[in-house]
Amino acid sequence: MVSHFLGRYRLDQYRLGRGGMGEVWGADDIVLARRVAIKFVLLPDAELHQRFAREAKALSSLAHPGVPALYDFGTDNGSHYMIMQFIEGNGLHDVIAEHAPLSIGWVASIGAQIATVLEAAHEQDILHRDLKPSNLMLCRDGSIRVLDFGLAFMHDADMTTLTQTGQQLGTAAYMSPEQVEGKRGTVHADIYALGCVLYEAATGHPLFTGPNDHSVKTQHITTSPMPAGRHRPDIPRGLDELLMAMVEKDPADRPASVREVYERLTPYLSGTEPLGDMTDHLASPLLLYARALSRTTITGPSMSATKSGEVRDDFSQGGARRARREAQTLIRESRYSEATSMLEDALARTPDAPGLREQLAEAYMAAGDYYRAAQGYRELAASSEPGQAFHYRLQEATCHAHLGDTDLALHLMTALVADVPAEDDPQALELRRQIGELELSARFLDRARRTLAALLSDLERIYGADHAATERVRELLTST
Repeated sequence: MVSHFLGRYRLDQYRLGRGGMGEVWGADDIVLARRVAIKFVLLPDAELHQRFAREAKALSSLAHPGVPALYDFGTDNGSHYMIMQFIEGNGLHDVIAEHAPLSIGWVASIGAQIATVLEAAHEQDILHRDLKPSNLMLCRDGSIRVLDFGLAFMHDADMTTLTQTGQQLGTAAYMSPEQVEGKRGTVHADIYALGCVLYEAATGHPLFTGPNDHSVKTQHITTSPMPAGRHRPDIPRGLDELLMAMVEKDPADRPASVREVYERLTPYLSGTEPLGDMTDHLASPLLLYARALSRTTITGPSMSATKSGEVRDDFSQGGARRARREAQTLIRESRYSEATSMLEDALARTPDAPGLREQLAEAYMAAGDYYRAAQGYRELAASSEPGQAFHYRLQEATCHAHLGDTDLALHLMTALVADVPAEDDPQALELRRQIGELELSARFLDRARRTLAALLSDLERIYGADHAATERVRELLTST
């Protein structure tokens, strides 16, 4: 490899990586004084060169912070090249090797971030086709970048040609059954690969292992995977069920879209402690931007006018207050469906009216619609200050407990305890008692004993042996 390329890029001494489709080099752009990555792609014939060029144009429009920007694309001496944004970070394969099993929060964060990238790609009919830990980069701010869309350029019509040339289409440990069998790929193949990646991050074990690639590929088609909970008893049931759904043999049995995967991961987005020197606790500008954007709600056109300017349905803040009062009356009369419908309508008309979202979540909870209540409290927590967010997050956990998802409820409560600055804070002490009671009710007796014994020791130290709170926990511990 020459040390300079196109007269402006000074290549590093050693390449960053090499695969079946080409190789990647780091380089300095001496004109703009920036680091770039240059991928040289070797393709077998002119027809595939044309298809590669067409797909590269599509990829250039994939503007997403989780994908390196494509700066340039062209042909030089018979091979295609792409010049891309250089990403600093650690490959997820290294993160897994050093820190797996990752915390539930990290598994959810990694999966949710990747899902948003895949959704942006799928909206443009781009499939990744080769999602694996070595194609995923964890940056120091905790963000994930999805690299190497090389196989995304290849349509299914290209597969026979490439196979005949000996190119490896995909990586055995992360290939969906239909990909192994050479069938037409869909978004469900990317969902399967993401399931394999998250399974490995959550357990520290690949979904399947074997003495060679053929053995692993055969297992993707014929062998039922071991539930993640067998490797890791503390994994919440809902997360385990999602991982198993993502790696179903039949694509129709997997989640319908990566948006569904994202939604099912969001309840577990907490507890992302630093991963050694691979991450930094200081928020980057990108994360500050994302935090601001997450609290920005874009509503539809004003409800007070049509496109032609005709005035319609002027629902003022006063109308929202009346709706709240009437809904409260309906709730007292146990007319929950009427109350929630009234509040939903008022929220659609005045999305920024104070208290409407909270009252609607409370109405769902009173009606026993714990699923929608949990969603409501999660959204409220995301847009609230820390003190108020604590209450909403606890309410969300309570909803999941009512739904019977004890593992998820305990995960959320435990994350809340970790967020309380002082261990002798009354909120933290009360929450620990609730965790112990929930573990008792779920018959997690060993866990409950540990939780309550530690809490009892702290209460005796803080309040004394005869305090009512101390006595209550002592009675609970005795009952175990």
